[in-house]
Order: sequence, then structure tokens, then C-alpha cells
Amino acid sequence: MSAERYFWVYILASRIGRTLYIGVTNNLIRRLYEHRTDVVAGFTKKYGVHRLVYYEQFFDAGNAIRREKRLKKWSRAWKIRLIEQTNPNWDDLYPLIAAP
Repeated sequence: MSAERYFWVYILASRIGRTLYIGVTNNLIRRLYEHRTDVVAGFTKKYGVHRLVYYEQFFDAGNAIRREKRLKKWSRAWKIRLIEQTNPNWDDLYPLIAAP
């Protein structure tokens, strides 16, 4: 029996309506942990972008990468609208997905 392989596109925010970061990964919990603990120097560490506010699941890496690239081209207003459709309070979703 083979394990399902998933890919994730996610949006992080520093605070409500502030700096946004869009990424793609094949291990959402691990990648978010890396962002939250500033393991890797880069954009999210520099700007304190640690709050998971949106994510989508894909079964195909190519589709996930295309979606990430598409979202990065969107206007800020469209990104905010996308987040607020499912997470109007900009709650940090990490505790929900990382819970055992």
C-alpha cells in the first residue's frame, strides 16, 4: 500500500493585514515549523511572518507550483479577499493542523 503524497500552497502573515508570504511545500507542518522557529534566514525571519492564515492541498506538485506562482501575481486586495473568505479573523491555523 502506497502512502498518499500531498503538496501544499500556503500564505503566512506577520499580523492581520500586514506582510504576506506565499510558499509551496510537500510537508506543511515541517515547513511551517521551520518558518516559525526561524531555522532558515530569509524573508519570513526578517519580517516576522509566522502566522498561517491560508492553505490549499494538492495531489500534484505541478498544480501546487502553478497555483503558488499564480497567487504571487495577484494583487494584495485579491490575496486578502482569498484569506478572509475562509479565515475572516486571520486566526493562526498552525495549532489546528499541528495538533496530534
